[in-house]
Amino acid sequence: MIRKSSECQIEYREHMRDGDGTVQLTNFITGPEELNGKGRLFSRITLNPGCSIGYHVHEGDAELFYILKGTAEYSDNGTVKQVTAGDVTICPDGEGHGIANRTDEVVELIAVIVYA
Repeated sequence: MIRKSSECQIEYREHMRDGDGTVQLTNFITGPEELNGKGRLFSRITLNPGCSIGYHVHEGDAELFYILKGTAEYSDNGTVKQVTAGDVTICPDGEGHGIANRTDEVVELIAVIVYA
């Protein structure tokens, strides 16, 4: 199967996970069945300046981010660290994370959520 970029659903979430601003998600899959029931998200996330995904804990799944562009503040179980293009973050089941764009540049990342 091939899904052209024009076929990917774009979604906007305001205050995602109680974060700031509006986050854009370009969803590469239409649902968990496309990941053989092993996950529920495979998306490009765009964080404009001042936008964030609020801190949250994963229960029953894990999330990975691959930073494509920009610099962001990543909360790794409450410890804030800087991440830049090429970095990978891993939030296992039972742990928490959040990400914020505190710069004047756009941050783009790939996010994948897999079931534990």
